[in-house]
Amino acid sequence: MRVLVACEFSGTVRDAFLARGHDAVSCDLLPSERPGPHIQGDVTPHLSDGFDLMVAHPPCTHLAVSGARWFREKVKEQEEALRFVRTLLDAPIPRIALENPVSVISTRIRKPDQVVQPWMFGHRETKATCLWLKGLPKLVPTNVIPPPYNHSVWYASPGPDRWRERSRTFQGLADAMAAQWGAVF
Repeated sequence: MRVLVACEFSGTVRDAFLARGHDAVSCDLLPSERPGPHIQGDVTPHLSDGFDLMVAHPPCTHLAVSGARWFREKVKEQEEALRFVRTLLDAPIPRIALENPVSVISTRIRKPDQVVQPWMFGHRETKATCLWLKGLPKLVPTNVIPPPYNHSVWYASPGPDRWRERSRTFQGLADAMAAQWGAVF
């Protein structure tokens, strides 16, 4: 199966699909942190390249409700971000998963099909991740960890790379995506 992992610089989800034998490529404005098939640049021109599945991680900077106190100051940026989300969701790809934290996507476009947490996939962390799905089933938890949970993503130290660390997909979730959605085809 041909898999496009949109807006991913870490290579985590891409590599999970590659490990299961899929033809996967990541695409991001940033270079990939890991060696592997990666398109550095805008993903939009590649949405019609014949992919069977896309897992999209659009930037949440102007969308996440954790930054709601700044929404009035970035109306234009939020509209552009929502336009990009719509472009991804409307892509001519038969199976799409778009992930984002709790965000205005839920009220401005539609509610997510599922909300998952890292602790559902083997990590003792909380990080509510909303999934908007097209042609894909909801993910089934693979390794539920009981409380207590860490909140290191939420309480990440301030700094220039905070966004980068908070945006990473946990390996257990990436593996579940590859195992479960990769088997759909």
